[in-house]
Amino acid sequence: MKVLAAMSGGVDSAVAAARAVDAGHDVVGVHLALSRMPGTLRSGARGCCTIEDSLDARRAAERLGIPFYVWDFSERFRDDVIDDFIAEYAAGRTPNPCMRCNERIKFAAVLEKALALGFDAVATGHYAHIVTDDSGHRELHRASDEAKDQSYVLGVLTSEQLAHAMFPLGRTPNKAAVRAEAEERGLTVAQKPDSHDICFIPDGDTRGWLADRIAPAEGAIVDRDGAQVGSHEGATSFTVGQRRGLNLGVPAPDGRPRFVLEVRPSSNEVVVGPREALAVRELAGARFTWAGLDPVASGIAVADSTAPDAVAEFACEVQVRAHADPVPARARVVPSAEGVLELAVTVEEPLHGVAPGQTAVLYVGTRVLGQCTIDRTVSAVPATAS
Repeated sequence: MKVLAAMSGGVDSAVAAARAVDAGHDVVGVHLALSRMPGTLRSGARGCCTIEDSLDARRAAERLGIPFYVWDFSERFRDDVIDDFIAEYAAGRTPNPCMRCNERIKFAAVLEKALALGFDAVATGHYAHIVTDDSGHRELHRASDEAKDQSYVLGVLTSEQLAHAMFPLGRTPNKAAVRAEAEERGLTVAQKPDSHDICFIPDGDTRGWLADRIAPAEGAIVDRDGAQVGSHEGATSFTVGQRRGLNLGVPAPDGRPRFVLEVRPSSNEVVVGPREALAVRELAGARFTWAGLDPVASGIAVADSTAPDAVAEFACEVQVRAHADPVPARARVVPSAEGVLELAVTVEEPLHGVAPGQTAVLYVGTRVLGQCTIDRTVSAVPATAS
């Protein structure tokens, strides 16, 4: 099989490429150049997709004896990830750029080009694995190493993308084993630190970075009843769950701290309230996809005859952050108030600090069933109760 190995310059993707070679595949390595201006992406060992990383990826490919290329995806990355990140914050949402990068760059743009060039699959160093059922359908599952499991950020993959994806590290017991294997193979990235945070914000100051791109405007900070309790210099600098830096002029009646509950860009308001109001009992989103067969075809849900294309409620677990614990839930696909189908999830125990723009990934056991970008949440504590 002809395999394109996406090589970030880290140890995981290097070992994944090596294992694809060992499996007898015809492997070609590729590094994605995501910026034409090196200073706009973080440099150093903790970076991602920097000049140093491209050189590390090239050295690894040379060690493995495979062809290596650099593909310029800077314009696509800017349009689909960076601009989307800015637009989401301007709309009062909290996006996950790594989800968008996996969805639109690594498993859309790259896979599209790979298939056009005659490749059969794209291999990456993600920690997740694919299971093929008796009928030949592919399912995405958690990695063997729970601490390194990356199935959450892969929850955006569709059945078509899974059909051409390879994750050689999925059943590896832990990261230490990957580093040891890299040492044995003579790969210079064996002890290279993992990348962290957002690659296109060089100093990690997200608030300052956004302030340079979204013109701040003064507005009101209000409580859940709409009464003004403070003011702000720009709503986009606030995130759900934030406590510090709220600049409140009116204390809460009970004297307790207030937290950001909601950002309303249309009115330029920031809504604050008690900690318990951060508890969410329901979330929903119209932008949803299934990672493989949908719930009806999988046999875990039935079609809802009263609503075309909708499915009856089914049991699952939902995870709203990359390293959060999944919680038991009931999910369903139903028409929203606007008449658009949305994935709605009711949790059995409240989730805390969930914001529109985040991604909710559904699991059934270790299997990733699908995901949605959260459009709205319902607090477990009514406004009148706080």
